[in-house]
Amino acid sequence: MNKAQLKKFRVLLERKREELVRKAKQTLDEDMTLDVNDLPDEMDLASSEYLQSFTFRLRGREKSFLDKINKAIAKIDDGSFGVCEECGDEISVKRLEARPETTLCIRCKEDQERLEKDFG
Repeated sequence: MNKAQLKKFRVLLERKREELVRKAKQTLDEDMTLDVNDLPDEMDLASSEYLQSFTFRLRGREKSFLDKINKAIAKIDDGSFGVCEECGDEISVKRLEARPETTLCIRCKEDQERLEKDFG
């Protein structure tokens, strides 16, 4: 992969990272506390607890995605960006444009998904 392509992917990844961090900060800035006195009944309390649990799950996914983005940027730095971690082949530019944080070529990703489907 040439320097111009690497620079393009770095910019794309850094933008994704900035957007993810911005959204995470926005979520943290929202009031996440439950005050039972503000809730008129048990249904509202259950609904509020569900929304809070859902928000925490989303934060876990955001952290995982942020880790993938940071790993991809580190791979640009160490020269291994765009190389499939499973087979060692180059990941297509088209795939990287769609998912620059990916670590698997399309063939290995499809194999992984088939295994997950077969073995649950």
